[in-house]
Amino acid sequence: MPMNMKKDIIGREKEQKELRSWIDSDDSEFIAVYGRRRIGKTFLVRKLFGSDFAFYVTGLDNVTLQEQLLNFTVELRKFSGNDDLDVPENWLLAFVELSKYLEKLPKGKKIIFIDEIPWMDTPRSNFISALEHFWNSWASAREDIKLIVCGSATSWMLSKLINNRGGLHNRLTHRIALAPFNLHECEEYFSANGFNYSRKEIAECYMVMGGVPYYLRQMEKGLSVAQNIDHLFFEIGCALDGEFDNLYKALFKYSANYISIVETLSKKTKGLTRQEIIDSTKLANNGGLTTMLSELEACGFIRQYEPFGKQKKDALYQLTDFYTLFYFHFIRKNRYRDEQFWTHSLGSAIHRAWSGYAFEMLCLNHISQIKKALGINGIQSLTSSWKSATSEKGAQIDLVIDRSDMTVNLCEIKYSNQPFTITKQYYDTLQTKLSDFLNETKTRKSIMTTFITTYGLKPNEYSSHVQSEVVLDDLFISYNIG
Repeated sequence: MPMNMKKDIIGREKEQKELRSWIDSDDSEFIAVYGRRRIGKTFLVRKLFGSDFAFYVTGLDNVTLQEQLLNFTVELRKFSGNDDLDVPENWLLAFVELSKYLEKLPKGKKIIFIDEIPWMDTPRSNFISALEHFWNSWASAREDIKLIVCGSATSWMLSKLINNRGGLHNRLTHRIALAPFNLHECEEYFSANGFNYSRKEIAECYMVMGGVPYYLRQMEKGLSVAQNIDHLFFEIGCALDGEFDNLYKALFKYSANYISIVETLSKKTKGLTRQEIIDSTKLANNGGLTTMLSELEACGFIRQYEPFGKQKKDALYQLTDFYTLFYFHFIRKNRYRDEQFWTHSLGSAIHRAWSGYAFEMLCLNHISQIKKALGINGIQSLTSSWKSATSEKGAQIDLVIDRSDMTVNLCEIKYSNQPFTITKQYYDTLQTKLSDFLNETKTRKSIMTTFITTYGLKPNEYSSHVQSEVVLDDLFISYNIG
């Protein structure tokens, strides 16, 4: 059986500090917490304020309006102590009853937590109108109401709350997009729960699961990382069987279109232009595609960036979600239902190709740690990649850090089981790549060759030409991003 997660909050220092400050403010607050499924939104809010809730309700998935209202009333009876409270006919009356109850409470902060709020907005229920009325006509006029709403359905959270153009436009006072753990937080989690994994094992676990707390919680400390991956994703009846479809259906309406986009991006490590996505997926080039790309980016599944020296019209979209990449490279390819498919794939060509791409993604997710390791965290910079437009072999640079101090770090990213050796052949390729970069970009900035590797470079006559190095340990730096 999976181990039980310890009740202490791992990481989330920035989010904890923000939430506490908003609850302690002298104004009413309307706070939205959103993020992908399994990320720990509910756990964070309940752990911080669970004993202080004036009211707490969780929406029900795939039920009628009447059942949602009954669920709301049952919780209101529990908190108010009024067992005779009738089930209201609509949401407007439901929020009226909530305000009546709150008005009777003693003076002080009143924290209301509505979890899985998108599920409450059933068709033709007028839920949003009632929520607007509750906040605009009553709660916002007070100084003691702290309304926290939470949901995994990103499409709904963005369109109905965060980017609302109706009565809730600009009514949210704060929002938190809860992200996966970084490597430091994963290491903290494993340490707190009795695991003894090495940093490389933690990194490979991250490259599969992406620091999603729920996935980590399913791991058994009596198993190796490889055994846990087989156990969670490949065994018959495994704990995370069907997780991919459930993940995208929970987050996005019409999830098939979103899946089509990420599947296309999973095949191109450096990303695709908007037009290339359209050509591959056959999706229409309209506002709907813009919304889908924006929502995928808001959830951390993809990123948009401009290649070095290019303009916004040349922007690329790149897959950055680890679990999605792992799904397309391994889970979906396990046609024979091999229960040790991961273990049997270790060292194979498919594993090598995946690990190279996944390690690049790992680095992209820890840019602040890389900059700190390089001693440039106080310098403004842009990150991108670069691909030659003239080289016959399509020379490319994994990571370009374009700094405001007239310097560019050209980063080679290499994942290996031992210190990486720069051979003469590789050195010659590197020099050609550098020459192509200088000739094509015409940059006048100083160039600093940087290697980001698992265990560093093996010293030899070529390694001395590298100006700076970052190793896997550096990515575990405790660094408060943002």
